[in-house]
Amino acid sequence: MTTDVVIIGGGIIGLATAHELLRRGAAVTVLERASCGREASWAGGGILSPLMPWDYTDAVTQLTQASVKLFPEFIESLKLKTSIDPEYQTSGLLALSGNSSERDAIAEAWCTRNAFPMKKIPAREIAPELACDELAMWLPSVAQVRNPRLLQALAKAVALSGGVIVEQAEVASWQVVQGRVEGVATRQGEYAASNFIVAAGAWSHSLLGEHALKLNIHPVRGQMLLFKAEPGLLRTIILQDGFYLIPRQDGHILAGSTLEEVGFDKSTTATAREALLTKARTLLPALCEATLVNHWAGLRPASPANIPVISRHPAIANLYLNSGHHRYGVTMAPGSAQLLANMLLDAPQPFDTTPYLWPR
Repeated sequence: MTTDVVIIGGGIIGLATAHELLRRGAAVTVLERASCGREASWAGGGILSPLMPWDYTDAVTQLTQASVKLFPEFIESLKLKTSIDPEYQTSGLLALSGNSSERDAIAEAWCTRNAFPMKKIPAREIAPELACDELAMWLPSVAQVRNPRLLQALAKAVALSGGVIVEQAEVASWQVVQGRVEGVATRQGEYAASNFIVAAGAWSHSLLGEHALKLNIHPVRGQMLLFKAEPGLLRTIILQDGFYLIPRQDGHILAGSTLEEVGFDKSTTATAREALLTKARTLLPALCEATLVNHWAGLRPASPANIPVISRHPAIANLYLNSGHHRYGVTMAPGSAQLLANMLLDAPQPFDTTPYLWPR
């Protein structure tokens, strides 16, 4: 089968890239090794911001801020096309920051420099149900999305736009001739295209095999809990020392997440369950009465300094990579798709993309 673009990987980055390229008139086929949207982008929380943006490099915040600005129109177009509501909402984020004047000064300077709304406020003025009432950083503009629903909407939009999605199609081999990919072989058949994009998340390095060169992307496990409480119990995202609670509109509350270097082991552990459970119930005592309904793990595509690779392959002219988004694949998805599409179609970029090139 021949098409304009073959995208390998059906997670948030692969589907968003397919959606963008289809919008610009390309013929696209997505090859997914298992089922679309069931790995890291499904397992995460859907917060549309780095947890504490002032802790990251300009390369991360430049892309996240640009991508977040695209989200309202991105979500609205998906809702209109698919009738699936990804539950995009500006719920704000309340960061319980402790009493570090130096850290507060860094945060305030970054927020001022980037016109990012923030104010210090007693935590219970925003979330009266919390156990503590320390001064906290209130970030009212932070939004969230229900990522499983976003993935459903994207997959449906890709199909409705004429894209082809092939699941259970793990790439077994590459046919590279004179510095170009001519095709890939999968258990579902062989696929040829003018261009190929690898968006396989944590599996990108192993998928590329001998063509991975010095690519530094590896899996980092994150475990999450899901509670079912009364709707409205919690109305904003809460963050404390890297641990967060994320409320959904129907009363579900996510609690996470761990950061574990365990290779491709996606199993859950009793140790993580108890640690997350204790943190959640200590921070929000009402969760002692809520039902714990699920516990899962996902594998983030970790990269140095959380900076993704959005680039043409250093040695193969028609091979591109859109991967390594670590904790912020959902946040960066529409922005990353735009950058990759611009690169492939020789269109102008909205900002300098040098930090995302391969090799660094």
